[in-house]
Amino acid sequence: MASISETDDNLLRARVTDAERLSEKTGQPRFVGFLDERERALCESWLSRSRDRLCFWGGHEQAERTVLGVFPVGEEPQPLWTPLTALGFAYRAEKVLSHRDFLGTLMSAGVKRSAIGDILCGTGLTVVFVLNDILPFLQNEITCVGGEGVRLLPDYAGPLPEAHRFRDVSDTVASARLDCVVAALCRLSRGDATAAIQAGRVTLRFLPCESPSATVHDGDTLSVRGCGKFRIVELNTPTRKGRLILKAQQYM
Repeated sequence: MASISETDDNLLRARVTDAERLSEKTGQPRFVGFLDERERALCESWLSRSRDRLCFWGGHEQAERTVLGVFPVGEEPQPLWTPLTALGFAYRAEKVLSHRDFLGTLMSAGVKRSAIGDILCGTGLTVVFVLNDILPFLQNEITCVGGEGVRLLPDYAGPLPEAHRFRDVSDTVASARLDCVVAALCRLSRGDATAAIQAGRVTLRFLPCESPSATVHDGDTLSVRGCGKFRIVELNTPTRKGRLILKAQQYM
């Protein structure tokens, strides 16, 4: 019997395949989303032969959740055609509202997770990226979040709250192997890092990776369950002793 995750992946693959087929048939772009980073990586692998026709856009450059656009052959993908909008929520600056507050309110109202993108929480302002077709519903339904009255700002175009905060991490490693990098980032022994990888606790480029010898590259993102999520900034400059300089950012 397939697991829930496998069933969800199969349904996503069917939707993506259908979008590709309809785009070819109609000559019009088709969209699927919002996708998390793992789902995006899966879609990129499934549609590798159509990579030049794909667009992933979440409303801002650092978006983690993105809508997939599949464009017709010969047409350059246009991120701004993606059917999403930024919805602002204004409230008292002294009231602290979290990502959980907003996600809980939206989903309690019956909004599907696939219709909600990134939620950027600031002081007195939160911006949520949503699919265009649910905007009228939200404008009519949402007046309060986390017990706080909110004023909705449709098609918000002002400055965005900070998407992420990072802590800089640096070290040197013997090689760009995944076990070496995980050991350095999580302050583990090489053996413990290998055990974590083989136990399925590590994702590389948003997909599970159980190979300690997998190569890590500049720009890669990796997550270690129990240790955190990291973005590799630099991993190719050798020291005089032949080791590699590792510079990374840990998501806070």
